[in-house]
Amino acid sequence: MGNVLKKVRENNPLIHNITNVVTINDVANVLLALGASPIMADEVDEVEEITSIAQGLLLNLGTLNHRTILAMLKAAKKAKEKGIPIVLDPVGAGASTLRTKTAKEIVREIHPTCIKGNRSELYALTHGVSHTKGVDAAEEDQKGNIEDLVKEAKHFARELGAIVVITGAVDVVADSEHAIAIHNGHPMMAKITGSGCMLGSVITAFLACGEANIETVAEASMRFGIAGEKAYEKSSGPGSFRHCLMDAVAALVAEDVEKEGRYEYR
Repeated sequence: MGNVLKKVRENNPLIHNITNVVTINDVANVLLALGASPIMADEVDEVEEITSIAQGLLLNLGTLNHRTILAMLKAAKKAKEKGIPIVLDPVGAGASTLRTKTAKEIVREIHPTCIKGNRSELYALTHGVSHTKGVDAAEEDQKGNIEDLVKEAKHFARELGAIVVITGAVDVVADSEHAIAIHNGHPMMAKITGSGCMLGSVITAFLACGEANIETVAEASMRFGIAGEKAYEKSSGPGSFRHCLMDAVAALVAEDVEKEGRYEYR
């Protein structure tokens, strides 16, 4: 596993986030804590200009509307023209026709570098239906052993033509042939709104400074999981955990991977 974290802090990449209004503040702050620079622009008339000066683009469907759909497509086309990484977080895909259709359109027309979602969301993108419960994975989609998740992640990657991250108790990062299972993280991360959105932005920053492969994405996921573990140790509940998580991201060091990283190539 490499040390893209160092490159993020050296290069201070500008990450353009078209994300949801529920967690936009957390996404901006986690990028600052990481060492990147956030910009949150979703006005149709400026997204292409903003994307043209950015080093990475995050598209998060959390609070989707027709205006932001157009903004996402325009920004993504500019990102493809520039050759900068695009991360799609298809929040709630499978919960409504609009979300599923929009996510599929982005995949089909833009071909994102990485797609991060829970099992239900990714299943909706590849099969058209899922058991999703709002923006959360259905209980039945959170079950399964590592072998099943790895096989499914590789299948998703082949079908979607992107690096895929299945998030859950264990995060699985995969391309069509290889996968890395990441065991870092803490259940408290699922008790606050925004941890998944923050992970999407962290992945985007890492891809902006590293190679577009599963090792770069896995490092981002693992380091964020390590931060979650450290935050839990210093917190007393969900409220303090959110604050401690930002501090833990800012305090990440290169040696964390060797000392605390728990991952396996599959």
